[in-house]
Amino acid sequence: MKQERAYHTRRDLIRSAAVAFDRHGYAHATLSEISRQAGVSNGALHFHFDNKSALAAAVEAAAGETLRDTVREAYRGSRSALRVLTDISVGLLRLLRGNVVFRAGFQLSCDPAWTPQLDLRAEWHKCVQRCVDEAVKDGSLHPGIAPRDAVTTIVAATTGFGLLGREEPEWVSQATINGFWVLLLPRISAEPHGAEPGGHNRRDLPETGREFTELSQTGDHRTPSG
Repeated sequence: MKQERAYHTRRDLIRSAAVAFDRHGYAHATLSEISRQAGVSNGALHFHFDNKSALAAAVEAAAGETLRDTVREAYRGSRSALRVLTDISVGLLRLLRGNVVFRAGFQLSCDPAWTPQLDLRAEWHKCVQRCVDEAVKDGSLHPGIAPRDAVTTIVAATTGFGLLGREEPEWVSQATINGFWVLLLPRISAEPHGAEPGGHNRRDLPETGREFTELSQTGDHRTPSG
């Protein structure tokens, strides 16, 4: 019972810290606010975490595990690397939209007052790089597309959506990521007849692209299924 209570207290403190970091940034978040929002005393907070730095590291670690869970889920099943990548990116924006611990951990990576112990932006970059490398191997990336260009475009766009979404939630909406892939997939995905990038039309999109197209046309913004 005591261990279970300690677990829940630690979890509540991490979430409360994430809310404070998300609202105020690392420098202006206070331990008194974090303990108050978690419903515990300052003494209980210091029992679990020595200082604010330890709380920030815990938020980053929890966010990192959430990202890795999303990646593992996307890799289940037999699909092309580009399909996996689209699913992971959908998951990324869903987390930025609705998971405050993940959002705070992601934002801590570029907080000038904090030195990241786990750079989630760098981890996201590596994730995209891995998927693109695999897309080259499985033939789902168009041979006329430079892998580095694909990685740069996808990382820049998705990270940018996250930054813009702090002020305007529409940037991390399902419609935004759908529209991004409807625009990008015809240019980077391989075609059976070897057309040049940009020569696709909507009916030629791979399965994920068709699904995104249909969703954008109907206004149904459900996450594409695996």
